[in-house]
Amino acid sequence: MIRMENVSKVYRTERVETLALDNVNLAVEAGDFVSVMGPSGCGKSTLLNLMGLLDEPSEGSVELEGVRVDGFGDRRTARLRNEKVGFIFQQFHLISDLSVLDNVEIPLLYRRLSHRSRRRMALEALDRVGLASRVHHFPTQLSGGQQQRVAIARAMVGRPRVLLADEPTGNLDSQMGDEVMALLEELNGEGTTVVMVTHDPRLAERTHRTVRLFDGRQVH
Repeated sequence: MIRMENVSKVYRTERVETLALDNVNLAVEAGDFVSVMGPSGCGKSTLLNLMGLLDEPSEGSVELEGVRVDGFGDRRTARLRNEKVGFIFQQFHLISDLSVLDNVEIPLLYRRLSHRSRRRMALEALDRVGLASRVHHFPTQLSGGQQQRVAIARAMVGRPRVLLADEPTGNLDSQMGDEVMALLEELNGEGTTVVMVTHDPRLAERTHRTVRLFDGRQVH
C-alpha cells in the first residue's frame, strides 16, 4: 500500500536547517493498522504528510500502491490524494459556517459527481458515524466527539484506500476517544488501511503494530 525507502526530510530557511526525518524505511501493507509514536517534534506529522502526498521527501522515495509518487506534478498529486487518501486531524478543521452535511461533501466537490450523488454519499457517511440526525447542524452546535465523527465522515466519504489520522483523539476525553478509536477499528476491519499518530500507548496497543520515531529516526 505505502512504501518509503531511505526517506529523509529537511526543512530549510535562510538561517536554519532542520532534519525532520532521517533515512526512514517503512512499509504499510493493505489492510494494516499502524500507530506512530514518539515525543513531540520527532517527525510523526512529517511522516504522515509524506505518506499523504502533502509534502515530498528531500531524499528517498515514496510509493503508493506500487507507484512512485514523489516528483508527481501538483495536479496529478492532488487528484491521487483526493481519490486514495483520507485525512483526520486533531483540530477537526471543520468550516464553521457550513453545515455538517456540506462539510462532509467537500472532498467530493473535486470529483465529477452530480449534486445528488454527492449528497447521497455524504448522508451515507454521516449515517455511518451515527450523525444522521445532525446533518443540518453547524460544527459549533456539536460536541468535540461529534465534530471528530464529522471529520471522520469527511475523510471516508470518498472511500479512500488509506486513512491517515494525526492525533484523532488528542482533544477528546477518554470515552469520546474510545468511540473514535472503535470507529477506526471498524473501518480497518472492513479493509481500510489506517495509519494513526498517537501519544496514547493504550490506543497504540489496539493497532496491529507500532512504529516509533525519535529525532526523526526509526527506533526499534
